[in-house]
Amino acid sequence: MSVGEYEEEPVRGLPGYLPPDETLIWQGEPDFKVMARRVFHVRTVSLYFAALIAVHLAIQASGSASLAEVILGSTWMVGLGTVAIGILSLLAFSYARTTVYTLTDKRLVLRFGVAMPMMVNIPLSIVTAADMRRFSDGSGDIVLSVDQKKRLSYMMLWPNVRSWRINPTQPALRSVANVEELAASLASVVSSATKPARAESTSVTSQNADNHSAMLSAS
Repeated sequence: MSVGEYEEEPVRGLPGYLPPDETLIWQGEPDFKVMARRVFHVRTVSLYFAALIAVHLAIQASGSASLAEVILGSTWMVGLGTVAIGILSLLAFSYARTTVYTLTDKRLVLRFGVAMPMMVNIPLSIVTAADMRRFSDGSGDIVLSVDQKKRLSYMMLWPNVRSWRINPTQPALRSVANVEELAASLASVVSSATKPARAESTSVTSQNADNHSAMLSAS
């Protein structure tokens, strides 16, 4: 596996042109709305501020404060919530726009980074498992387990990692709109790219939002 910065991108999402013996299988990027909800938790933050404002209004209204005082007292909460949601939404949009996931018949390439563009090349031969988490809207994440001796940096790869899994850090394809299509393509190419002994133990696990799971064999 290789991780590094890049200066030129002759092909979208790739550090160079594909060799003649390598074929592009799938390419996509995170869905902005899904990333805002699932990675940056915009909906949760919105509900949090809405609850704070509702409680504040209820307390003020039950006292002797006038309507003008009640509204004025909650204005700062509305402003703070708007700023917080705006910042999180902007971050989600920026990360989604600058991230490209590329699957070939030999490797996975993760291109990402807002301030510092990075690329991660993951040979399929070192992928030992890929866990798929699918949500009710059909979107989801693919979390990779790799046979890698060198420790990966959680902070450097974020948000393209499994949340809160630092040791070992697991690369992830986050907020993919049609995650089942990617999982099927990944299972197919991994089975042909890995060695027979390793391919027998390679699998893609599917888990939906209700935590039900099914196995998609990649061998």
